[in-house]
Amino acid sequence: LCTEGAPSLSYQELKDLKKNHVLHIDVRERWEVDKFGKIPASINIPLGELVEALQMDPTEFKEQFKQKMPAKSDPVIFSCLAGKRSKQALAFATFLGFS
Repeated sequence: LCTEGAPSLSYQELKDLKKNHVLHIDVRERWEVDKFGKIPASINIPLGELVEALQMDPTEFKEQFKQKMPAKSDPVIFSCLAGKRSKQALAFATFLGFS
């Protein structure tokens, strides 16, 4: 769900991927999720907290986000409202070694 040349998905493609238990991280601020709603089965990690979250101990990640910590080779989908933050999230994850 990225714009500006980064990989993007339609809503149907997202739904199909989520059937395979792909981790979906919504990087909007919490107030945005409260105001505009949440995509089912996504977890909210605001962009400003993402780098720290992706470096957490797996047990701590599971406790805080109620999801298994993704391995660096696991598929992860980032989304936001317009695509800019999800593109940044992708860059952060890539920098941290996620493929």
